[in-house]
Amino acid sequence: MLISSIRKTLKELSDVVSMLSDEEYCCPCQELSNATIGQHTRHIIELFQCLETQYQLGTINYDQRNRDALIQTNTAFAYSCIATIMNRIDKPDKPLLLQQYMDGDTVVINTNYHRELLYNLEHCIHHQALIKVALLQIDSVKVDDNFGVARSTIEYRKQCAQ
Repeated sequence: MLISSIRKTLKELSDVVSMLSDEEYCCPCQELSNATIGQHTRHIIELFQCLETQYQLGTINYDQRNRDALIQTNTAFAYSCIATIMNRIDKPDKPLLLQQYMDGDTVVINTNYHRELLYNLEHCIHHQALIKVALLQIDSVKVDDNFGVARSTIEYRKQCAQ
């Protein structure tokens, strides 16, 4: 269920990316402090990439992402990166360490693969909500009302509508 939810969310993102020109993808959005859809998409992709590439090592450090400018400027490349993630995320759960640098110190905590997948899913949805702010400025792109909305919120709205 977790893997299918991630794939569904990433498919929503790839559908949006495929609708955009590179110019729209790279256009600064004033409402997002001049960040671009591409920058938010790159951030989503690179956290999933960190989890995938560091899985075998057993220690995940999201600070060690590539910050690849091509992901944030080229929609076709971003689309292919998302497809690669969707094909590679189905791995066995296992214990992991999460490492993060904070205020000059290194913090290490216990976690596991499924917990990090869930974190990445929620992180992805959060950034999709920000992307949606920029998408609303582009008249030619129509985005689903649930894009960037947490699954629990969607379910809650369904219950309220009944």
